Amino acid sequence: MTEYKKNLFRGLAAGSTLLAAMPAWGQYSPTPPFTGKIGKTVAETQTAYPQRNPKAQKGAPNVIWVLLDDMGFGACSTFGGLIETPTFDRLAQEGLRFNNFHTTSISAPTRAAMLTGRNHHSTHVGRFNNDKFGAPGYDTYVPMENGTMAEILRENGYATFCVGKYNITPYYDASNAGPFNRWPTGRGFDHYYGYNPATAAQDQWHPFMYRDTHREPDDSLGRVVMSRLADEAINYIADQKSAAPKQPFFLYLAPGTSHAPHHASKRWIDKYKGKFDMGWDEYARRVLDNEIRMGVVPKGTKLPVRNEGVQRWQDATPDEQRFYAHQMEVYAAFVSECDYEIGRIVDFVEQIGQLDNTLIVIALGDNGAAGTGGITGVKGTRTPEQMRAAVADGLKNYDRLGDETTWPFYPAGWAEACSTPFRYYKAWADYEGGTHNGLVFFYPKAVREKGAVRTQYTHVIDILPTTVELTRSTVPEHINGYRQNPIEGISFAYAVESPNDNVADRKTLQYYELDGSYALYKDGWKVQFPNGNLNHRVLQDTVPHLYNLREDFNEMNDLAQKYPEKVKELLDLWDKEAWKYNVYPLKKGKYHKLKRTHYEILLGTRSYGEYPYCDGTYGKPFTMTVHIEDTPAHPQGILISQHTFALYLQDGVPVFATKKGKKVVGSKAIPRGRCTVTAAITYPGDEARATLYINDEAVGQGKIENKFAIKDFEVAIQVGRQWGVPVNDDYQSPYLFTGRISKAVIDIKK
Repeated sequence: MTEYKKNLFRGLAAGSTLLAAMPAWGQYSPTPPFTGKIGKTVAETQTAYPQRNPKAQKGAPNVIWVLLDDMGFGACSTFGGLIETPTFDRLAQEGLRFNNFHTTSISAPTRAAMLTGRNHHSTHVGRFNNDKFGAPGYDTYVPMENGTMAEILRENGYATFCVGKYNITPYYDASNAGPFNRWPTGRGFDHYYGYNPATAAQDQWHPFMYRDTHREPDDSLGRVVMSRLADEAINYIADQKSAAPKQPFFLYLAPGTSHAPHHASKRWIDKYKGKFDMGWDEYARRVLDNEIRMGVVPKGTKLPVRNEGVQRWQDATPDEQRFYAHQMEVYAAFVSECDYEIGRIVDFVEQIGQLDNTLIVIALGDNGAAGTGGITGVKGTRTPEQMRAAVADGLKNYDRLGDETTWPFYPAGWAEACSTPFRYYKAWADYEGGTHNGLVFFYPKAVREKGAVRTQYTHVIDILPTTVELTRSTVPEHINGYRQNPIEGISFAYAVESPNDNVADRKTLQYYELDGSYALYKDGWKVQFPNGNLNHRVLQDTVPHLYNLREDFNEMNDLAQKYPEKVKELLDLWDKEAWKYNVYPLKKGKYHKLKRTHYEILLGTRSYGEYPYCDGTYGKPFTMTVHIEDTPAHPQGILISQHTFALYLQDGVPVFATKKGKKVVGSKAIPRGRCTVTAAITYPGDEARATLYINDEAVGQGKIENKFAIKDFEVAIQVGRQWGVPVNDDYQSPYLFTGRISKAVIDIKK
């Protein structure tokens, strides 16, 4: 063992958990004392050139982290699934598969934990980053004292890039006003290209993209966003290696794949035609056989009982089966297209001669598969009539599913199958189906048993310390002047470097919690408490469960009644961990408070504008008033819109329309010159109505869908244009307004 590793493990044993004894001053960089001698002339002066920027160790590897979204353990071919992912397969064959890797069960917490190497409540992201709650575990502000992997590696001389979905900038810091210190470029990344950094999900055809802290235009080539992400990643690497060929880089690539909407190019969808006609029950059986054959699940593993609310495939009608199978074809295409684009990045790194000195981590999911699609995969379909209508509409638009006009998802049956062999899904922190993901680890200089499986228990917080160890980096005592908190993860470099799998786990303890449901892993045992009195899911379970995961890989044999003393021991230990890591108070769901009830969106000198982070209206009555400064003859165009509605002019006549086909048309055109156009949304009785005004005169009224509202932060409000797909056939996007707008005002009644 090298002296470096001896010191590293000494620090771990002492509880210092990777805080370096010698500080490295990279970003926090006070002017060093001058060590030369100043003379009156150049000849008399002894110059000195202190090291101003950190320099990477000789031979330090490049680092690429890839974090996929909403993917179950049994989805991709790398771990036995039926979705083809040849890039991941290749890296696994030349590296390692970790089959006992875990996440937090939900997006933002996993990302915060991965980037900092601390538990999600320790990073103050106990739930979503749009769910600010006044307690340390939930205030959504990742402490500066919890340095990110980017901050650490930049202190060690790395160039750093973030591409894709960041999702841990606090909701209220993600507007045009910032502050920007918790955007990616404020947390250690030299460059960022991706969604608004607070955003959890985006349209894959027309996402709202940012470069560093500035909005990017839509893609003129009409590509799915994954192609753009791959291009940017390649170009960042190319630019950096051109300027500083000996400097290593850190690329954190977090695609939106495979979070809904499941958008994909037609050529990838066509590739899967007919491949899932067997249905989700047979899919699960085939995948389990593959998993056992590949050694990623133990021999003798059986399929679990069916999840609550999941229909048997044989009970679906032929029309339903056709629609459901096609939804899975689109999902598979979404994943395979992503794998292909990541393959382009890997190929480029290989072409420039860097692959053999690159450490690549592929986390196949930030949580388990998303199981919120219900029976049909179409949200909001609960009654038999709604389900039949959803299937009929899906078959009507069969050939368009996956394109820019659709918002594809899939039924819970496919989520269950893609989670094989585990039960339940994303957001179920107590079940393995919510937290158990595949992990691929590639690093030719460290992996000694290529293509093998590693069974050591690992967690997302362990990736950072593993990377630190294998890159021979150090974690500074201070970053940007902030004294760093201890890293809570444990390096699994020992398992990476081992010649075989016969090494004992070094991680023996890990807690889990989300929405009040919780679990604890300790030395192979797992206690699980669904807490059904607080977390009202489909499964109203209120008793603890106990599993011996070393003998029961997928939680089939509940031992709680047999070993009540073990249950008590582990629940008591969970309580200690909860107090230690800011888990309390237990809470369910989002405690939303409508912060703003008045918005003025100013256009300045521009012909159009947008506001990215509206709170939404949440069923409250509201008005949208557009102030027009100059009206030409026969004015046309969008006044204000979101992807679900538009207020626009046709030959000067105001029209309010929704994407679900509702429309209210004004009785006359607006006057020349200055005026206002208003759409007032009210909820009399059990319905919703839109009333149109020109100045203060009502010119039209009509019924719209009952639950109509302005959506919250995921979708920007547009003024003077439509972003993406139009809401109806009256116009084509962007349908720029032909006059001049000074501002749009939104007022929400409390």
